[in-house]
Amino acid sequence: MTNEPDDITLVQGCLGGDEHAFEVLVLRYQGPIYNAVLRMVRDRDEASDLTQNAFLKAYQQLSRFDPQYKFFSWIYRIAVNESLNYVKRRNRQEPLEGDHASDDRSPENLLVGSEVSRHVQDALMRISADYRVVVVLRHFHDCSYEDMATILGVPEKTIKSRLFSARRQLRELLEAKGLLP
Repeated sequence: MTNEPDDITLVQGCLGGDEHAFEVLVLRYQGPIYNAVLRMVRDRDEASDLTQNAFLKAYQQLSRFDPQYKFFSWIYRIAVNESLNYVKRRNRQEPLEGDHASDDRSPENLLVGSEVSRHVQDALMRISADYRVVVVLRHFHDCSYEDMATILGVPEKTIKSRLFSARRQLRELLEAKGLLP
């Protein structure tokens, strides 16, 4: 059991003037938020800036946070909106630097893993932002359909439909590259 305050307590503390409370929230969620943004924009510097902007907006609008929802869902939605706005403005597809290595670190496996990861990332960037975000939330952050619906502000049926379509498009793109049978 942990002695750390929960998110609602931290938000209330921040609204009450506790400057340290928001810092705890940032430290708690900056990693997952940054990773989600990075998967959306594929640029480390932009992901860092967008993550910072998301937390700044959250801080500025903290009085609008509804405690009946999870703080993570709220800040995640802000970050997703920032990412989608960026993607719409820039509409570019640059390769993701520093692909993750597999557990077997032989040069051959690193090369193959890097190539597969690059192809998956390329395919992910070719689908629409609406489809991309549901794939990222579901498969990279293990969000439930309910959490995804809350984060994106759409019904669960829409989430399931988008995820189905996104998976189909990804499969077609990866099959075309010869990565799937």
